[in-house]
Order: sequence, then structure tokens, then C-alpha cells
Amino acid sequence: MSDANTDRARQCYAMKGGVPSWVWALAEACDRSSQGKVAERLGISTAVVNQVLGNSYKGRLDRVEKRVRGELMKETVGCPVLGALSRRDCLDYQARKFRATNPLRVKLHQTCPTCPNREDACSSKD
Repeated sequence: MSDANTDRARQCYAMKGGVPSWVWALAEACDRSSQGKVAERLGISTAVVNQVLGNSYKGRLDRVEKRVRGELMKETVGCPVLGALSRRDCLDYQARKFRATNPLRVKLHQTCPTCPNREDACSSKD
């Protein structure tokens, strides 16, 4: 197992007071596997993973953080419709286009816009 990603994160976040826990989890996952495989697992591009680890990502870092916390750190949220589910699954449900294919999708479409777990309603931790 290589430590290249954790070493890079440690170096690139040194001036920010240390590596945030979610970036550390991302780096460790990349060290165990690869940036490409972790990116695929998170549903983001390899370039985003690389830039986050290098502390140079210019996009919405909070969105990446929520995916990492949900998928790699197993953070859950309380969904008013589905109960406890991973933050990653919550984000995926929010991103789905509405289709009235079953009662569950209709209920999610009605509930998600006002849910406290809504991506734009959540605040970053760490």
C-alpha cells in the first residue's frame, strides 16, 4: 500500500492547520485503491479527487465533502421518507430527475425540496 495520497494531502493542507478528516478519509481510500476507483465510487471525476487532495479544487468543496462523508465515512442522515440512509444516497436521490414511475419517487419528489438534509440546506463540518 502506497502512502502517496496521504503524504500529498498532509503537505498540501499544512498551511490550513492540518488535513480535514474527510480529506484524510479520501486520501486513505485512494492509497488503498486508486484515485480513479475512488472517484468512480463517489460519482465524481478523477480530476476532482486529485485537486481536492492537492488543496487546489476551485469548485463546490462542500459537495465533494458530503459525498466522501456519505460513501467513505458512512455518515447517515434521517430521511423523512426512507428513514436512515447514507448521505451519499441522499444526494443521489436529490439529483434524480422526477419521474412518476412509482409512489416512492413521487413522495421523494414532494419531500426533498423542503427537507433539512437538502444539499443546499446542509452546512459543512470540520
